[in-house]
Amino acid sequence: MKKSSLIITLILLLTAGVFSANAQSKYADSKNINSLIEKKRAYNKHNGTGYRIQLYYGQEGRARSLRNRFQVEYPGIYTKLTYEEPNWKIQVGNYKTRLHADRALNEIREKFSGAIVVPM
Repeated sequence: MKKSSLIITLILLLTAGVFSANAQSKYADSKNINSLIEKKRAYNKHNGTGYRIQLYYGQEGRARSLRNRFQVEYPGIYTKLTYEEPNWKIQVGNYKTRLHADRALNEIREKFSGAIVVPM
């Protein structure tokens, strides 16, 4: 009796799994889903997603001197100096993932101790 109920349960679970997998496969090739993915990629390219390292947030004079110092010590890394009333901030790099940003932060923190990772 136990064997037959176990076998019936197993057959029902396998059947449900097959129908579930089959139901998911018909949506994988949907044109609507592909168009949404393309729109999301275009949006991300235009608006930017990812992380930057913020070196400083404060007065203009110190911000400009830190930016110049960073550009001398790390040539080729993108730097951005912006004004958010009443302070200036310096953000550097363009990192796709938090992991890449954290790796770069470990190196940058040796010379710029107040650096933090911020989302774009």
